[in-house]
Amino acid sequence: MNDNIEVRLATARDIAAMLPLVEEYWRFEAIEGFDAAAVAGLLKRVIADPALGRVWVASVDGQPAGYLLAVFVFSLEHQGLTAEIDELYVAPQYRGRGLGMRLLAAGEAAFRIAGCTNVALQIGRDNAAARAFYRGHGYQDRAGFELVDKTLE
Repeated sequence: MNDNIEVRLATARDIAAMLPLVEEYWRFEAIEGFDAAAVAGLLKRVIADPALGRVWVASVDGQPAGYLLAVFVFSLEHQGLTAEIDELYVAPQYRGRGLGMRLLAAGEAAFRIAGCTNVALQIGRDNAAARAFYRGHGYQDRAGFELVDKTLE
């Protein structure tokens, strides 16, 4: 394919175009509570403060096609700054063109430059395609660990 593919750090100007992708991702993962204004505010915050994380946007022929949002966490166990991929999504019509791989590569390169010692992420238990994608890029299950969380009021 001769698509014009671009992957770059997102700016505040990208937020409006990213919102439909974020909403698609949340619907796909059955994440409740999508509120465009709230999500826009959160994206604006992380884009404006690189200490929190990074956001990349992918486009095909100028059309928004995917994004990666990662946050930074300090870890004693991992002896320093770590990255957590919070969301990586490529719209279905753009899959199979290498966008996910390009987003992941851009993120990993930036994590190294930021001094991160590792990168982690969560995968839905039934998302076999995501599991295969990440395993194909060197990610492994963490034996003996399971994610638990609690919403703080």
